[in-house]
Amino acid sequence: MPVSADLDRRLAAVQLLLLDVDGVLTDGGVTWSNDGVEHKTFNIRDGLGLRLWQRAGCRAGIVTGRSSHVVQLRADELGIALVRQGVDDKLEAVAAIVADLGLAWEQVAFMGDDLPDLPVLLRCGVGIAVADACAEVQAAAAVVTALPGGKGAVREVIERMLRARGGWEAIVARYAAAQPAGSGAGRA
Repeated sequence: MPVSADLDRRLAAVQLLLLDVDGVLTDGGVTWSNDGVEHKTFNIRDGLGLRLWQRAGCRAGIVTGRSSHVVQLRADELGIALVRQGVDDKLEAVAAIVADLGLAWEQVAFMGDDLPDLPVLLRCGVGIAVADACAEVQAAAAVVTALPGGKGAVREVIERMLRARGGWEAIVARYAAAQPAGSGAGRA
């Protein structure tokens, strides 16, 4: 079986997509205001991708080493209940999630960018690195995105997984069918 067919099979089997935050859902930058409030920028297309993933009957979660109120706000906005912040040992945290949900490791994909993500990337069914991840994480990953963290990499992976499952075309068709005839939507 060709490598790409095997990877597509593995991507199609994913039921749970777990994400690091800084460097994956964001570009890795953290901004602090003078009054000590932390700010992060999230990509809207990543957000829609996560909603589409969940509408397809799959789960998404966040596992991050830092703790931030804005991360919980974003998770709430996206309907992501599975949030683990301030995690020192990501492999231990993910193992607990996998056991709690009754999943096999092969049904789990983890997306990361730096060394604390490496143990999970090596253990899960599909390890994913963003384009600007450190070299060691890229080398360990089954998938390296074309896009960097915080710039649509999560959406890129979700589209690829939904295509592997045979569901992406139906999603696009539903959006296309929602356009009024003759509206000119999508014209340059």
